[in-house]
Amino acid sequence: MKRKWMLAGAAMLLAAALAAGLLGSRAAPAPGYLLRYAENQPDDYPTTQSAYYFADLVSERTGGDVKITVYANGTLGDESSVIRQVQFGGIDLARVSIAQLVVHAEIMSVLTMPYLYRDNAHMWSVLEGSTGDRFLAEIAPAGLIGLSWYDAGERHFYTRTPITGLDDLRGMTIRVQEADYMSDMVRALGALPRSIPYSEVYSSLSTGAVDGAENNWPSYEATQHYRAAPYMLLDGHVRIPEMQILSAETAAALPDEYVEIIRECARESALYERQLWAEREQESRQKCLSRGVTETVLSDAERERFRAACQPIYEKYAADYLDLIAEIQASGE
Repeated sequence: MKRKWMLAGAAMLLAAALAAGLLGSRAAPAPGYLLRYAENQPDDYPTTQSAYYFADLVSERTGGDVKITVYANGTLGDESSVIRQVQFGGIDLARVSIAQLVVHAEIMSVLTMPYLYRDNAHMWSVLEGSTGDRFLAEIAPAGLIGLSWYDAGERHFYTRTPITGLDDLRGMTIRVQEADYMSDMVRALGALPRSIPYSEVYSSLSTGAVDGAENNWPSYEATQHYRAAPYMLLDGHVRIPEMQILSAETAAALPDEYVEIIRECARESALYERQLWAEREQESRQKCLSRGVTETVLSDAERERFRAACQPIYEKYAADYLDLIAEIQASGE
């Protein structure tokens, strides 16, 4: 009899638990909108961490009705193919480089120009103002909605031998990305560009096949290029921001209030990403300096020499926007 009572009690407890589970599932209904977000960096990268933060914010502020799944590590394709998919709604959201958006809005070439800004503070004052809003809106004809700006750092030259200014750079062979404007920029500075695969840069530096390369602090540290090229010239020749984008097709299928929530959350995640990037950049810089890297900061006068040398690049790649370039460079002075 005692055993029967125990079994009956267990059955009642199980039924209660099942009922609670069923009630719990009714209290948390499935999301009404499932969105896909493309990110080509790994999970621990600042942009990816910020994408997860963005997704959480949107879920919270829509009461769980909008669920954004972030696909990191380039799972959904490279940036150019992702943009095409966002255009027709195959992918709902993404974080992409401005350089990849030039083919969809020529004016974006302005933001890829070398020595456009004096420093990071200058860049953010431009991007967070009316000029930045204008650029966000420029991709609308391509079926894309610009949401917010993400930081991708600034790129510097690093070399095998000491370099302190423009005169030292002249005649050096510098590895560059496979982009015409980057090769032309290096030529304008008096150096010789060489495009080689990223995976071969370390060995090329080690053997002297190239005298130097260029990149940001986190990449310089992660690839250990500092071992072969321990001299970093902080010229900040390129500061190309990145953009969070939303498919216009997706936006049209969402309630207006949800689109506005997505915009707000994107802007908040951008501030979070900028903080993460600054921390990552400083951490990488300190690691490199502690391992013997010598950094050189350009004087204002020397930086102006670099900028003046690149005037032909503006005229070749952004000829229709020289007034806008001059306006950006003069802002905040």
